[in-house]
Amino acid sequence: MMIPMLILCACTGAGYGQSSGGVRTVVDQAGRSVEINDPVERIVSGYYISSSACIALGLTGRMVGIEARADTRPIYALAAPELLALPNVGTAREFNLEACIALEPDLVIMPKQLRDRADILADMGVAVILVDPEGYNELQEMIMLIGDATGVREHAERLLAYYAQMRTAIDIMTAQITERPIVYMGGTGSYLSTVQRDMYQSALISLAGGQNAANDIGGSSRTEISYEQLLTMHPDVIVIPPEASYSKNDVFNDVQLASLSAVRDGRVYQMPDAFEAWDSPVPSGVLGILWLLHVLHGDIYSIDELRNDVSAFYHEFYGIQIDISLVGK
Repeated sequence: MMIPMLILCACTGAGYGQSSGGVRTVVDQAGRSVEINDPVERIVSGYYISSSACIALGLTGRMVGIEARADTRPIYALAAPELLALPNVGTAREFNLEACIALEPDLVIMPKQLRDRADILADMGVAVILVDPEGYNELQEMIMLIGDATGVREHAERLLAYYAQMRTAIDIMTAQITERPIVYMGGTGSYLSTVQRDMYQSALISLAGGQNAANDIGGSSRTEISYEQLLTMHPDVIVIPPEASYSKNDVFNDVQLASLSAVRDGRVYQMPDAFEAWDSPVPSGVLGILWLLHVLHGDIYSIDELRNDVSAFYHEFYGIQIDISLVGK
């Protein structure tokens, strides 16, 4: 069931932006009321998730600074290679205030955990919005927030309209599922790390017609577990995230995991890494739901349908033609 690329007007409950007298006021995802001078022509994004959102919203030409390690993000080279030449403002752990200020931004976008840095910038008269997309609904709120803050709400509405269509199509397909497989998603550094119940990745698993193996562990970050805990979870499927430092063979060759049905049945899968980390709440993270839907329920959503939908998404929102062979097998 290929998801139609008919972009409708999205209706959301976000309702962030109001503009008056050349000043735009938004409420960010930390609950801060932020006044932004219109127009926003110089944007600094200190977070790869908001940087990807800026690309999808057609804001690439306004960006003057981005987070560090841009060269590790394939989507930049594919969709916005000019970003690779921009100055970087560090990372969420080591944000460079001086470098950010030197870029004279009209707007800075930062993750919520950098609120202390945001307050410093705000005291200096720099407009900063904090984003916190750790959830399917929160991702959509972030997209609308950035759209409102930068005056491109119509772009945000088109993207959210696609999400709504996607969700409807997936719900129709998963409604016919009688058994939801147990899915274990490993961490990036180790497969003895997994996603807890309150993470975006857990929602991804549920929306794709699976059950998070770690659903009994509450929390919004990855957690370390033991071999005994993993064996007790009895996963039907093991998913390796795109940015993992280990491979499927590492899992298959670990004798301590040999008794798992996911290993015995060969149901260990690596999420594609050629575009973005689809297990993250980036705008194209919705494709991670579609990929996992195919992995879990290939009988109702084929590889050809997945490739067509991924290709259509990147063409519509990122303006690129992709190599569909990289989507997965």
